[in-house]
Amino acid sequence: MTDRKTQLAANLAQVEQRIASACAAAGRKREEVTLIVVTKTYPASDVRILHELGVRHVAENRDQDAAPKAAACADLSLTWHFVGQLQTNKVRSVASYADVVQSVDRTKLVTALSAAAVRGGRELGCLIQVALDAEGAERGDRGGVAPDGIGELADAVAAAPGLRLDGLMTVAPLAGPYAGRQRAAFDRLMEFSSRLRGNHPAANMVSAGMSADLEEAVAAGATHVRVGTAVLGVRPGLG
Repeated sequence: MTDRKTQLAANLAQVEQRIASACAAAGRKREEVTLIVVTKTYPASDVRILHELGVRHVAENRDQDAAPKAAACADLSLTWHFVGQLQTNKVRSVASYADVVQSVDRTKLVTALSAAAVRGGRELGCLIQVALDAEGAERGDRGGVAPDGIGELADAVAAAPGLRLDGLMTVAPLAGPYAGRQRAAFDRLMEFSSRLRGNHPAANMVSAGMSADLEEAVAAGATHVRVGTAVLGVRPGLG
């Protein structure tokens, strides 16, 4: 085993234990929670090692980094998630490799993703990104639609050719009433998910929780957690 593989294996084992413990504490089965490893800023070689170690879901947040990485790993059985704020001029590229776009937060983006998916003959899974620090028609500081806009946006995704409405995503807000209250934020997201499934029963994916707060997300009921630093280490240049 290379030093890097040994390091990643140890980190993955720790994260796995955290998820398993959180599931046990919440009375949930371990298989109810999917680990997505956020590989942003790390090389394709790390993605290949992670695949060897059993990881099947990876996430990126910048198309300029993700596109070449996905191409370099095209031979691997991986599900690629795009989790960053997405500009419409990057949609065509992202739609060529992403299996799930977790950051859908406006109708203009839905239209662009639909056109790109149809053009590429692909079906893209979509999560509505919910901004718990936004109200009315606002967008959040870290992207996302205000809670009032979930229903309309979900209907747009569900009706769009080439797109599949998979559920909701959030990032724990840094401002507003849920700042520093991750469990409360994730509980709120679960309420929105329950409402959404009333109209769209198959949209049962809830992506919440990262390295620092995955336990709170699992306790609330998240189906997917997005973990980067705890698996790959502190990102270069980010302290």
